[in-house]
Formats: sequence, C-alpha cells, structure tokens
Amino acid sequence: MSGTTAALFPGMAPATFGDLGRFLVLDRYVRRWVRAADDALGEPLIPGFRAESGTYGPFSQVAFLVTSLALADRAEAEHAMTADVCVGPSLGQRAAAVYSGALGFSDAARLTADWARCEAEYFAAEPEGFVTQCFVRVPPDPFRELLAELDQRGEWAEVSVILGGDSLMMSVREAILDEVVSAVRKMGGYVMQAMRPAVHARRFTPLREKAAAALAAYSLADPALAIVADQDGRVVRTAAEVSSMLLDGFDHPVDWPAAVAGLAGLGVDTVFVTGPDQLFHKLDATKSLGEIVAVTPATASKPRR
Repeated sequence: MSGTTAALFPGMAPATFGDLGRFLVLDRYVRRWVRAADDALGEPLIPGFRAESGTYGPFSQVAFLVTSLALADRAEAEHAMTADVCVGPSLGQRAAAVYSGALGFSDAARLTADWARCEAEYFAAEPEGFVTQCFVRVPPDPFRELLAELDQRGEWAEVSVILGGDSLMMSVREAILDEVVSAVRKMGGYVMQAMRPAVHARRFTPLREKAAAALAAYSLADPALAIVADQDGRVVRTAAEVSSMLLDGFDHPVDWPAAVAGLAGLGVDTVFVTGPDQLFHKLDATKSLGEIVAVTPATASKPRR
C-alpha cells in the first residue's frame, strides 16, 4: 500500500480558554460541534470550559474533542484531506474514535465528561499526588541509571509517554518531582510541561477499571476507518479492539515511535495533524512518515492566500 493519508488527532497538554476560546466562538467549522456538545452535555460548553481553563476537567476535555473534530472538517474542506487511517495519541483517541465512526459524537462527549469525573474522583481519593513530567534531550544511559536508583529506593516512577529520540514523559510522586527535575537537568536534559493528574501508567489500573464501568453504558461500532493504537501501533478494526485501545490509555504508556511504525506499515506518507498541537507535528518520528500538514487553531486563524 502506498500514497496513504492519516488524520492525526493530538492530545496531551491541557488547553486554556485563551488558547481555544476565540476559535470555539468564531470558527465556522466548530459551530455545529459546539451546538452538539451543548445538547449532549445538557449545558453550554463554552462557559464551562472558560471556568475550567487550563485543567483536565470535563468541559476542557470536551472542548479539546470538539476542536479536533472541527479542524478535521477544515482539513477536508480546505486542504482536500481524505484520510485512509487515523491515530490519536493520548486524549486524541476519543476524536479518532468519533472520526472513524466507532463512537457517536454525543456519546463521545458524555463519555469524555464521565471519564474526566472518574479521574477527578480517583485522584482525589489517592493519599499522594502524582504528576507526569515531559523531558527532552534526555541522555538515555544516565536516565536509565536514574530509574534504577529510584527503583532501588522503592520509589515509584514510570515512563508514561515515549515520544522518540531523546524525548519522553515520566510519571512520579509529586513529592519527588523537584528531585527528578534537578537530576534530569544535571544530565543535560530539558524540562517541559507537567501534566496533573498523571497519565498512562500501570499504577493506574484501578482507574482503568472505573473507566471500564463508565464505558459499559455506551455502544461502540466497528470503525469504518482503521485506527492505529498509540500504545503499540496495532491496527484497530473492531468495536472490541476500540474498547481495548481506549481503556489501555489509562494504564499503558503511549509509544509514539511504535504508532508511527504502525502508520508506516499501512503505507502512510501524508499526515494531517488536526487539533490543538505544539508537539506531534514537530517530532522527528512524525516527520519520518513524509508530508506533515498541521491544521491547528493557530493555522486556522491565519488568512489563506
């Protein structure tokens, strides 16, 4: 297979109302999605998102979903995107599930809100705080030594996201975050954004179980468009596989190079990145696939020539 196009729905850092508010109010492609979200949630999306700005609350996560799907509409209408396959790292899985036809939008909006509440309840009951911290330009050998040292001390630490090259996200207890940040800086690494609550770690299997109970109230269908799973690059083609992929997002790490390998195995040579993104369209792993077209709120605001 060759000449294959992928829609990539990004999803990592929390979006603020400052990032997306103007887009959600003014963009012509987003209006129908906002109205549909209002109906699904039973209350207006935009005021709720404004109140939660910069968090992973239910309105914020639904706003991210809405924005990503509206940008896919824009990519189709203005950039002639015709996707053969889709992928959604982290929170982008929900947009991929909708876009592929595996999950109806109204259900996706309600499920996203349900899962946000599950996360809030789960972490509120945890006696300790957890965080997922992004690092880049991390030398591998000293980093492995750091992980081994923490393990010898009985300290929990997991790599939650493998971005490729020397970039990753690591989950730890909040209490040792400053220590870990200092150690990474000493080895020459750079510290980027932190995510609270922490994500994509085996420790959070009880959260996965709460999420599975919520998912049981919704119906999934076989996707009309193949999805590449962000955890290992497997190709997802059935409703059961979509369910597993979505739930794996709670307690399995994202392995972006593996997902890229899965896309490459399908012959992908053009990728449209449709969503709020400061990361995935810039990664060397993504660029290795071929042509990358970023369709983001920032590019949407620029006048077309």
